Amino acid sequence: MTGHLDDIKKHVSEVDETALANMEKTYRLVLSKPDSRAVSFSDEEELKTVRESFLKKKLGLTIPDAELDAAIKEVGKAIPGHKQRLTVYYLLAQKFDKLDVFH
Repeated sequence: MTGHLDDIKKHVSEVDETALANMEKTYRLVLSKPDSRAVSFSDEEELKTVRESFLKKKLGLTIPDAELDAAIKEVGKAIPGHKQRLTVYYLLAQKFDKLDVFH
């Protein structure tokens, strides 16, 4: 968890370590593959997957796609360089006040 924790701490002052640990368990398989550890913000299909699979299905969000897409882009702009998937997911869950999904 240390690598993810350190990366997330670059963007938030306090990290919900319980939520982060449970996110790591939930996405262990995805994080174990080098090609899926990061989110490619230049790939529209991948961003659609983040919206549909993570924001809608996992977090249960029902707001319009345009608002979800804007939030994804906002998080992408806030993270310079390599965008670790777990950091992106954590920041999105925090933005929508949904970290409790991982408790």
